[in-house]
Amino acid sequence: MLARYADEEEVEDRADHEDLVALVERFDEAHTEEPSKTGCGIDGFFRRRNNSEQFSTPSFWVRRTDGTETDFSYIWAVKGIPMGKAQEFSNACRKAVSSELLGAKWAAFEQYGDESGCMPCEITGELVTYEEAHLDHAWPTFAQIVATFRSARGWTAQIPEGLLSVPKDAQTETSFVDESVAEAFRETHRGVAILRIVSSKANLSKAASQRRPAVKRPVKLAG
Repeated sequence: MLARYADEEEVEDRADHEDLVALVERFDEAHTEEPSKTGCGIDGFFRRRNNSEQFSTPSFWVRRTDGTETDFSYIWAVKGIPMGKAQEFSNACRKAVSSELLGAKWAAFEQYGDESGCMPCEITGELVTYEEAHLDHAWPTFAQIVATFRSARGWTAQIPEGLLSVPKDAQTETSFVDESVAEAFRETHRGVAILRIVSSKANLSKAASQRRPAVKRPVKLAG
């Protein structure tokens, strides 16, 4: 359904509209601790891109009868369960380092790129453009870094209340409320992350199974 619509295009098909209403209702039923996506009532839907420093993904947005608009995750609506705190914490960690990762990727292509702006994928050796490339955590994995950070702060069993941003309209990313926590994670991440450029088409699941792979062209984070 999402592929049938262009960005900012209204959902005019009645069957699509009804399916999306059902999805939003399912989302609200599973996320009772968050503000309702339905709100005062649904006027319609449209497709819009959710943009961050590292990604741009299409999504459906709700327009309410009072004119307010908000995004909703059709993926979590289909699952019918709320996103766990552990996943929200990981998302906040990724948000904290997103600017540094983006800068590191640009710097890598400036350092290792050829005259055509391409550089080799660390897994396949094929030349990839900036758009075709993925900045991969070669070792440790991002999940391992997050787990280590939580453990060091004594948050393994439970994540403290008030640590993460509260969901609100048009908020597409979770972040840390306290900037000092975000900076602490950035420092941890800088100290241990070994990054590399790989093709977005490469078999990352196979790459992740390697234990501490050799990296010919390490991508460095600017502290």
